[in-house]
Amino acid sequence: MIPTTLPTRPQPAAADTWLIPTLALDASTGAYFGAHSLVIRGEQPVIVDTGCSLVRDAWAAQVFSLVEPDDVRWVFLSHDDHDHVGNVEFVMDTCPNATLVANFSIVGRLAGDVELPLDRMVWVDAGGSFDAGDRTFTCVRPPPFDSPTTRALHDSATNVLWAADSFGALFPGDVYDVAEIPADLYDVSFTLMNTWNTPWIEWVDVDRYTAHVEQSRSLAPDVVVSAHGPILRGAEIDDAYRRTLALAARPVAPTPGQETLDQLLAAFATATAA
Repeated sequence: MIPTTLPTRPQPAAADTWLIPTLALDASTGAYFGAHSLVIRGEQPVIVDTGCSLVRDAWAAQVFSLVEPDDVRWVFLSHDDHDHVGNVEFVMDTCPNATLVANFSIVGRLAGDVELPLDRMVWVDAGGSFDAGDRTFTCVRPPPFDSPTTRALHDSATNVLWAADSFGALFPGDVYDVAEIPADLYDVSFTLMNTWNTPWIEWVDVDRYTAHVEQSRSLAPDVVVSAHGPILRGAEIDDAYRRTLALAARPVAPTPGQETLDQLLAAFATATAA
């Protein structure tokens, strides 16, 4: 079943930096789940993550309304989940001058399923960086992560941090800043999304986890953008880090089971029949 998505358009996040949003309906709540990417224009334009293949046409229309395919110089993959690599083969075919930035673990986990152009790649791991002319991008592990391949990306020119899957929350509709999300929806969905996505957080040593989180927090970003959460600025960033630290060693709520699936199937059947 193809999810119901909202029409979206690129959202400015910082100078030369646009969120490429995808908002899919979460039928169980009536709210929307984000699966966003990023475009950074500059001396050497960058596409950060490549979205879901199910929404390729809409995703590509947004991306290439901002940058010509021939001008793209870098494509960065934060990790190997389908909503981050769904269009990578399409993008590399469409952008002949682009170099793919990934790491060894991404290549290993995608081998046999996704054809990656090894001759057009550079491997950059946590603590490493690459030069895009007017700025340097540095990789760091984000606070929570659901894949061993995951790396966040920091832009030296704008002090923007792409936080991959961190700081997720549901959206009430076509909105992107955290101030536009009702407080009750943000409170509940932040906790659920950031624990369901990384259930290991229940078992961490709080002190060691805090030290890990500080690796990205110490960058003191001015703006944080992510695949599943709203745009964060200023005190909103501190609040998101506080919420993330508070999740350490707390029990994780059970994920939805068969009852929820039955409800979803019934709702889809009703919608199809209407």
